[in-house]
Parts: sequence; structure tokens; C-alpha cells
Amino acid sequence: MEKFTRREAPSPTAFPVASAGYPFIFAAAFATAVLAILGLTTLALISLVTTFAICGFFRDPDRLIPDQAGVLVSPADGKVIAAGVVENSPYDAGPAMKISIFMSLFNVHVNRVPFNGLVKEIRYYPGKFFSANLDKASLENEHNAVLIEMENGKSLCVVQIAGLIARRIICKIQAGDRVIRGQRFGLICFGSRLDVYLPTEINLKVAVGDKVHAGASMLGKLGD
Repeated sequence: MEKFTRREAPSPTAFPVASAGYPFIFAAAFATAVLAILGLTTLALISLVTTFAICGFFRDPDRLIPDQAGVLVSPADGKVIAAGVVENSPYDAGPAMKISIFMSLFNVHVNRVPFNGLVKEIRYYPGKFFSANLDKASLENEHNAVLIEMENGKSLCVVQIAGLIARRIICKIQAGDRVIRGQRFGLICFGSRLDVYLPTEINLKVAVGDKVHAGASMLGKLGD
């Protein structure tokens, strides 16, 4: 039987929302109230629907994290659009296993740490805003790379990439932090993508077209 664990305390609410979403939600709710007071019923209803949609976008559900040795979990919810070895990682010398996950507007956008380790460096790159499902988005779009040295001495890199609509990348960890598998570490607002660069010897557990969930889905395993 597979073992799972909770990396963080369960949310005290039935519908947990990421704190980064509060300003958007409060602004939309305020606009709804003003429109309702002014008697603009149709606009108020549209604004109310928008408020609920924003709440849905910023939802932050609790997750059970796989607790087997060597397991690397997905850092994001979404669809795997690339999975294979690249000859030269842009963030570390030599080849790497690259997995790309596209997050639509309907996915949870809270990002989680794939594996236990030490944050060695965070590199932020300003850039463009192409659609996140395009190959060129990996390096040309605005992105934030988190380099982690794992417990076994190997390294991995998680890259938060802004998309066509996304205009804000949030990363709550910094160099020197100790992180654990499944821990929340950031969020990208309104549609985006994550690339993960892993050691080539990983036993890959996903393929292009698979749907994955942050913290809960296994990307691969080391040591098999």
C-alpha cells in the first residue's frame, strides 16, 4: 500500500484560497456591491460571477503527498506537454530530464516543491508573454528559476513561467531555505507553465498528455 503524508497543517476552511488572491477577490466583491447598490442588476450579476471565478482560480486545496523514498512530485496542476532528455540544461551544466506542465485558467495555480533539499539559488528573468504552451516560452517569457540541491547531492530546477495572460509570478522561498517535498512555494497568476529539470537517471512516471496535480502526482523516482 502506498504511503502518503501531509506536509502542512490542513486548512481551517472548507474552501481554502491562496492569500495572493484576496486583493482580487475583495476588489471584485466590492465592485459587485457597488453595482448592486446602483441598481445595475445585469452588471452586478456579471460581476458576481466574475468574483466566484476569481475565487475558483485562487483555490488552494490541501494535498496528500506521496511518502516513498526517492519520489519526485509534480510542482503544478496541469497537462504534461513535454517530457524527455535535453542535451544542455539552461540552468545547470550538462543534460537533464525536462518535464513541462501547462496550467490553464481552470487549474489550481499554487506551486509545490518536487523534492527535499536546499535552495541554492533563485534566478529571475524579465521577458515576453507568449502563450505558455509554446516551446519558445521556456526561455523567452518572463520566468523565475528555483535551483534546489537535493538530499542525495543531485540538483533539480523548477522554473515558473509567465504566460499570455499571466503578469505576476510569486515565489515565497529564497536561497538558503530548506524545503520539503510537497511544500507550497509560490503561485503564478492567470494561466502559465512550469518546467522541471531533473537528473537524467530518474525513472520517469509521466508522459506527454498526462494530467498531474501539484504535490500529489509522481513525476518520477530516483534510485530504481
